[in-house]
Amino acid sequence: MQTINVAIIGLKRIGGSVGLALQKYNKSKEARQRFVITGYDPDEREAQKARTNGAVDNTSRSLAAALRDKELVVMALSFHEVEAAYQLAAQDLRKGTVVLDFSPYKQPSVDWAEKLFPKETFLVGMTPIVNARYLFDGLDTLEHAVDDYFSGGTILLSPNAGCDKDAVQLASDFAQILGASVRFTDPVEHDSWAVLMEALPAAISLAVFNTIRHQEHWDDVRRVGNPAFGQLTHHLLEMHPDALRDLLLRDRERVARQLDGVIDALTTLRTLLLENDRDALEALLIDTNDDYLQWLGQRRSGDWDGRKTVERESNSTTLMNGLFGSALTKRLKRGQSGDD
Repeated sequence: MQTINVAIIGLKRIGGSVGLALQKYNKSKEARQRFVITGYDPDEREAQKARTNGAVDNTSRSLAAALRDKELVVMALSFHEVEAAYQLAAQDLRKGTVVLDFSPYKQPSVDWAEKLFPKETFLVGMTPIVNARYLFDGLDTLEHAVDDYFSGGTILLSPNAGCDKDAVQLASDFAQILGASVRFTDPVEHDSWAVLMEALPAAISLAVFNTIRHQEHWDDVRRVGNPAFGQLTHHLLEMHPDALRDLLLRDRERVARQLDGVIDALTTLRTLLLENDRDALEALLIDTNDDYLQWLGQRRSGDWDGRKTVERESNSTTLMNGLFGSALTKRLKRGQSGDD
């Protein structure tokens, strides 16, 4: 059985779940390759936890050591850490390495990779739309990493226009090993969605907490925080202030426009409440609830087009499709040996 050396850089929930999913695959009867996983996290304590819980086989104390002789690199860092990591990684990525980028915005990573990475190192953006079972917990920590985090979900692939087709195919097959189906989108389109689904909720989390903490009775109110408040404001726990800053500033004009929409919606709600317009409020709630439940049902089933989801072929016939024994691996091995 062929061994594939993987580095996972960043060991919070996504990085840890990638590692656990690969370990689960290693133990399956359908496995055609064995993944050997090296983990690295800027917080060495997180790396050691990942080794203890079995998400990685070994850890490295430096980014350079983690990247050495790896065919695949999973980048699962916070957005504000990615550019610096790419700058440091550039000299240690070998010819033929495929980097799978899980950061929330894709176009910046494409730009940095084109500027910094050596020739014949390939970047493919990956965004997991995770198992609907974990839709509401909002916890982005290693302790909540699970081997089925991606199962039954979708991974959006966002390669740049000139990305090597074998690298893209490898990323697609890798997504299937994690248990997900695949959808393609270009980096610019992806980033416009990220504003709505990542930056806007984070901005609202920030605004709500700041509103409440400046209340006159904050000293008393703060004692009664419960899950409703915790779930709404969890971004402040899970995101370093630098990460939240960069997430909001990356596409600041689009974020600001979306905040205008939220302000308009809040203004409408405020008016209905002040006017005690019970009928209009009820109509708004029913209309919103109908659309929300429709979205939630589709999100859970993955059936977005009103058709039954087509079952994927068995892993034994499709996973990796022999790719690691074909063109890309030959190129990887040539890079390792120094041959052209």
